[in-house]
Amino acid sequence: MASAGLKTVRVIMGAAVAVLAFGIMAPAASAQERYAAIVMDARTNEVLLEDQADEARFPASLTKMMTLYMLFEAIERGDVNMDTRMTASRNATRQPPSRLGLRCTRRGVCDSVTVDQAIRALVVQSANDVATLVAERLGGSEARFAANMSARARELGMSETRFANASGLPDARHRTTARDMAILSQALWRDFPEYYHYFTTPSFSWTRGSARSHNRLIGSVEGVDGIKTGYTRASGFNLATMAERNGRRVIVVVLGGETAAARDNQVAYLVEGAYEEYARREDPNAATFASLPTRRLDAAAPGVAAAPGGPSSPYSTYQGMVVETMSAVQAPLDGQGDQAEETTEDME
Repeated sequence: MASAGLKTVRVIMGAAVAVLAFGIMAPAASAQERYAAIVMDARTNEVLLEDQADEARFPASLTKMMTLYMLFEAIERGDVNMDTRMTASRNATRQPPSRLGLRCTRRGVCDSVTVDQAIRALVVQSANDVATLVAERLGGSEARFAANMSARARELGMSETRFANASGLPDARHRTTARDMAILSQALWRDFPEYYHYFTTPSFSWTRGSARSHNRLIGSVEGVDGIKTGYTRASGFNLATMAERNGRRVIVVVLGGETAAARDNQVAYLVEGAYEEYARREDPNAATFASLPTRRLDAAAPGVAAAPGGPSSPYSTYQGMVVETMSAVQAPLDGQGDQAEETTEDME
């Protein structure tokens, strides 16, 4: 593990998750809740935790994972290769942020990118203009490509997912579930191991600028190596991620976070809980700190302290952040959020 702080998280929080998160049913969801989560073993398909995992949610930029799956299939078929240049349309250049910044001149000469550049722009910058460019190149139109995405998703077992565009930009016809996003994450890793390394890309530079990955857990949580963040006002903050330790690979999907920080910390919490559960199975005495003061970690809660001589409170680890643990997030469907996050998380 990279740091002592993370070790503290694993010792204090992981055991608690093993007992609470993997052993207690979550309360029933209401129609107004956006939160959903699932933790799945990528190799055995065992579901370690599910919380509203089959409830309909908006995918936001997790949609681009399916766009990338379709692009990887096109590469495998020989329709394109990494050096193939794809030229933007005016429609692509007019997509709202986050964008790579593709442009067309008044004379109709438009920017182009290689397939390799397009993959990196989708993974790192979550570029909506590039998503439309890819859709138009592979499908003839974005609407046709979205229909193809939905059909392919059903073939993969994503029975509750429908894509309305290639980017995940707001559209009432979009729908998915946490379980379906876990299936898609698994399919990308399983079917295209030679391309999975793209999801660890920390940054990407192009003619008019550069960007850093929105997935802040890469490099900060042991074993995390992808996959994709997402945000719109309707969806809240989404993240599908994967981690591997000691030959065990887990998929964690959290949808509907209230903030990017809350989402990230919730995913980290569940990653640690998964590996603590594996440790518990191998050693029943591994879980030595098996209770939390509440099922919802909230740094604003006053008067929470560790018992004398015991480990420090989990609240101190996540000071200033809210982590949704087992309870679903209560948030308005219009997704009022941090304006700064809306610009950096792409209207993802």
